Amino acid sequence: MNESELQNILKQVKPYDKEYESVCAHNWNQIGKPLGSLGKLETIFCRIAGIQRSVCPTIKKRALIVMCADHGVVEEGVTQTGQEVTAIVAENFFDRKTCTSIMCEQVGCDLMVVDIGMAVDTPRTIRKKVAYGTKNMAKEPAMTREQAVDAIAVGIEFAKNCRENGFHMLLTGEMGIGNTTASSAVASCLLNEPVERMTGRGAGLSNRGLETKIRVIKSALNLHKPNPDDPIDVLSKVGGLDLAGMCGVFLGGAIYGLPVLIDGVISAVAALLAARICPPAKEYMIATHVSKEPAAQLVLDALGQKAGLTMDLCLGEGSGAVAFLPLLDLGETIYLEMGTFDDIHVEAYQTFEE
Repeated sequence: MNESELQNILKQVKPYDKEYESVCAHNWNQIGKPLGSLGKLETIFCRIAGIQRSVCPTIKKRALIVMCADHGVVEEGVTQTGQEVTAIVAENFFDRKTCTSIMCEQVGCDLMVVDIGMAVDTPRTIRKKVAYGTKNMAKEPAMTREQAVDAIAVGIEFAKNCRENGFHMLLTGEMGIGNTTASSAVASCLLNEPVERMTGRGAGLSNRGLETKIRVIKSALNLHKPNPDDPIDVLSKVGGLDLAGMCGVFLGGAIYGLPVLIDGVISAVAALLAARICPPAKEYMIATHVSKEPAAQLVLDALGQKAGLTMDLCLGEGSGAVAFLPLLDLGETIYLEMGTFDDIHVEAYQTFEE
């Protein structure tokens, strides 16, 4: 897929249907409980109704898509572990040796582990490799513009296939040593915020390690001068293939009418890229939690998103999005099964202006 083809397919994105959202809100108000008492569970399901264009929204069949990729900037000492960990963890997903694989099994969520850009090949990941990792952005652009678009296309393809196979909701996750460096660089550029404000410790950096990480990001931004008005330019110069793949999942959700859950800060930065590429795509995104990473709230604010949970999570891999599913399941069950005021012979609550 080239950029022209990408722009053409994005023309299919339409605003979600507010009429279905309104009908869903009306139905919530008929259920025999205080009005609005389930808070964001109600508003999220109204959003899902608008996205799915259904008065009976459902999330029963869902998939977590984990985009795995390596980052050349690891050469600069911005991480606590080496690049080889990416492939190890990617394989661990298949052996129930990661938090997220255990969580997905527990809550009934399909798990798709995608090699979109790991430095080595692994036997069980879904092979969609655009490159064997990105280049070291401290010395050269992380990838070519064409590679960034190709990786976005991978995410769009996954969303399309999921829609064709009857999935109701997608979740985004990633695995890639060095990806908080890339996401901090992208967020700093897109939001015009100081690198220091957008950069955290990732998977446990020391104070000295954090200083190195900030210095490297600043150097890369000064070297490449990515254009904040051109999100693909930013992505290609200081981003990552995992970010690009997740960005494509968010765009694909908007194209094919699927709600897509935002996980932590890396997923949120991918969502921000998608929103900058195609603003209507924001309406198909749902924030699940506020990551512990310092950029997380700022990125969600830029997306106009209010997260459901604040639990200081910073694992990534889609873990926060999966953790949110049981709450959504409860919301769906109540919406579809609880009796109305008429059923329980109680006078309905009235709405008053505050």
